[in-house]
Formats: sequence, C-alpha cells, structure tokens
Amino acid sequence: MICLGIESTAHTFGVGLVDDKGNVLANVKDSFTTKSGGMIPVEVAEHHKKCCDKVVRDALGIAKIELDDVDLIAFSQGPGLAPCLWVGLNTAKKLGGQIKKPVIGVNHCIAHLEIGNQVTGAKDPVLLYASGANTQIIAYEAKKYRIFGETLDMGVGNFIDSFGRTLGLGFPAGPKIEELAAKGKNFIDLPYVVKGMDVSFSGLLTNLKQKFESGKFSKEDLCYSMQENVFAMLLEVSERAMAHCNKNELLLGGGVCCNKRLQEMSKNMCEQRGSKCFIPENSLLVDNAAMIAWLGIVEHKAGIKTKLEIKPYQRTDQVDVKWR
Repeated sequence: MICLGIESTAHTFGVGLVDDKGNVLANVKDSFTTKSGGMIPVEVAEHHKKCCDKVVRDALGIAKIELDDVDLIAFSQGPGLAPCLWVGLNTAKKLGGQIKKPVIGVNHCIAHLEIGNQVTGAKDPVLLYASGANTQIIAYEAKKYRIFGETLDMGVGNFIDSFGRTLGLGFPAGPKIEELAAKGKNFIDLPYVVKGMDVSFSGLLTNLKQKFESGKFSKEDLCYSMQENVFAMLLEVSERAMAHCNKNELLLGGGVCCNKRLQEMSKNMCEQRGSKCFIPENSLLVDNAAMIAWLGIVEHKAGIKTKLEIKPYQRTDQVDVKWR
C-alpha cells in the first residue's frame, strides 16, 4: 500500500509518499517565508494554492510512481490555520476523486509522534512536541495520547518568531536566532515560567522586548539567554512527565526541536536519568507530509474512517487511538 499525505496546517504545504512498511518514498514541501513580519493566514493559503499542484507532481516524480499507483490519500485535519487546512482538504478530495481511492483525515500532532516512533524505534515515549503553534508534552495512557503539560498562551515557535521580529529578523526566525545564540557569552536573567506541568511565554516575550529596546544587551546574549531559559523550561516539564508516567524514552517532535542546543540538552537530561532520547532527522521534525501519509496508513489499517472536514482546534487528546 502507498499513501499520499498532504500537510497544510500552517506555513508549509507538503506532499509525502510512504508505503505500509514505513519507507518514505518522497517528502516534498514548499514553505511560506517573509523577509520581515510574520504569517497572515489568508496570504499563506494563497501560497499553498499556487504551489500545491507542483508539489504533488514533484513528489510523484521523486517517488517514480504515477498518481494511479497511490492506494490512499491522507490529509492533516488539524489543528492549524483554517484557510490553510482548507487547501489541504480540497487537494485531497480532488486527488481522491481522480483515482477513486479513500481519503482520510489525521491529527497533525499525533502524526509527529507516530512518524517519530516509526523511524527511531521508540516504543512508548514521552513526546516533547515543540512547534510554531503547539507546545505539548504527550504520552500514551488509557487508549489516548494524553497531554501532560502544554503552553498556557502561545506556542514556543510563535514565541521565538515574535522575538525574532523584535530583533528585525524575518520568518522563520528560529534558525537565525540559533546562530546568534551560538555567539552569546553572557547569561541574562529572564523570567522562568513553569506553572505545575505547564509553561508560559507571553510575559517572557515582553521582558525580552523591553531588554532589547533598552539597548543595554546584545542580540547575541539575549538569544543565548532566551534559548537556555526556554529549553530548560521545556525539559523540566518533559522530565517530570517521564517520571509521572514511568517512561524511560523521550522523543522530540516539531520544528523547534531542530535546534541543536535543545537536542543537546535533551540528550543530557536523558543520560542523567538513564533514559533514551530519540530524535528524527530534521525533515521529519518540521511540518512534513510523510508523517501525515504514515499516520494515514496506520489509521486505515485500524479500520478508521473520517469525515472530509477540517478541525482547526482539534486537541491531541480528542483522538481515540484505536491502533494501539
């Protein structure tokens, strides 16, 4: 079986082709970027509409197959930006209609976890899911992927991009901030906001803006301090979830987890606990369609069928995990 997956929750429009053994045949994307400012959902959706047909063709070309060779179409139902999700749904319906094959919608957050399990060999991990709009600590308990901790306001990726706009950086700002942080030498005291199992970034963002506007601190030191502070927050709640759930595996997922410093800190924490840290390659950490295709296969084999609709606000723990 070959599944064609479509990812369009936010800035990325992607098409992935995966077989039922978990082999990634193609994983192509086209991402919306800016030199300044952030994402305007309607503009991002227009980007997706313009590039969708080409991304489909490119993915089929890389996989060296025809559309008729595809057995299943999967698309990301949510959570995500509604205008962008509509482009993915409409593309899936069009392709499914052309080849008269089933179409299934899947949860974007769970797709990160399942592709991570597949490619790393993780069995029962706690997932540190850190992306633009989402920041969650997820683990499987009682037939669902439960959220054991999350952001109380904004996703860590959106927080980093907002800080990047303050510094005059374009979108996405994460890679540029990581470069600046590597040159930082002085740690600046910042608000450390962990509330039980949850984290918060809005007050920290205000504090960083004030410090930058004061002119007393360099960009490099602010970026360095921000990373050390925020990543420690994320790993504190991740480690607590591992202890609470009695699990000895940590899996990283989401675009923020491409950050080498976060990966290093994650490995160090797991080593100190005598646990294992699993990190997929960057192409499977960021928003991508291979993970959507793989979860489509997993759910299809479990006999799951879904309505052809988008779910912009769907939470991870609202999905019944019938395949485990």
